[in-house]
Amino acid sequence: MTTFYTHQKRNKVKTMTLMLVFFGVVLALGYLLSYVFNSPGIFYIAFAVSIFMNIWAYWFSDKTVLKMTHAKEVSFEQAPELHRIVENLSITAGLPKPKIFIVKDPAPNAFATGRDKHHAVVAVTTGLLEILDKTELEGVIAHELSHIGNNDMLISTVAVVLVGVLTMVSDYLLRGALFSGNDGDRGGNGLALILGFVLALLMPLVGSLMQLAISRKRELLADATGAMLTRYPEGLASALEKINAHGSKMRTANHATAHLFISNPFGVKKIGTYVNKLFMTHPPTDLRIKLLRDMDK
Repeated sequence: MTTFYTHQKRNKVKTMTLMLVFFGVVLALGYLLSYVFNSPGIFYIAFAVSIFMNIWAYWFSDKTVLKMTHAKEVSFEQAPELHRIVENLSITAGLPKPKIFIVKDPAPNAFATGRDKHHAVVAVTTGLLEILDKTELEGVIAHELSHIGNNDMLISTVAVVLVGVLTMVSDYLLRGALFSGNDGDRGGNGLALILGFVLALLMPLVGSLMQLAISRKRELLADATGAMLTRYPEGLASALEKINAHGSKMRTANHATAHLFISNPFGVKKIGTYVNKLFMTHPPTDLRIKLLRDMDK
């Protein structure tokens, strides 16, 4: 039977798998680039980059996310009520109190990041603090603390860096395929360029699907865990309703970090076709609210 503990263990395995897959993909791309440009040195550069980026993703991905979102740490004096809510819920959850950051943005949203519960961060936007009452804010904070307790943060934050690097490499590969010379000195160069072009187009797609698969399932589990933590599912359900009704796009919205937030930072979008549903960064808000309210029955 699946429990929160098995979910935590699976997330650790998923993180290692993600890093190994990244390592293999970058090596494969390095080999292809070295063949296309007839330069063996590119392969060795790819090997060094893959190792460096895995290390960077593990130790510094949280700092990268905070910088990308322009989040700033706030003291107790600057946000006393927010600090009290985080501290009280952290005690209830049996977690160390995470650092607290605020993003100056009118769009209501929140996220958690960090490599483990001892190096965790909870960030909320100014818009969230303005529209939610205390019980709703507690629901959102409990949701983010659940990500910390469930070990969701590491795999999600690592994905930001690794998928971003894959996208950059694919862009370089695409430019190489389009602008490399047409000389016939290298056998099979045409085939290599075609492969490079195809891989360059597919890699961002695969990276996005990987992020989305990570995000949707963990959001539903964090909703349930957060509701159990506050023992008041309606708080989070009501908060999600207000966030969804606001529906505005964050100023710092970024496809690399979208899956980290409690709600889609690009705002409310029409969900109609199968393709649109496939690329959703979060489960449908209506479904999340229904599941939370069903917990009270």
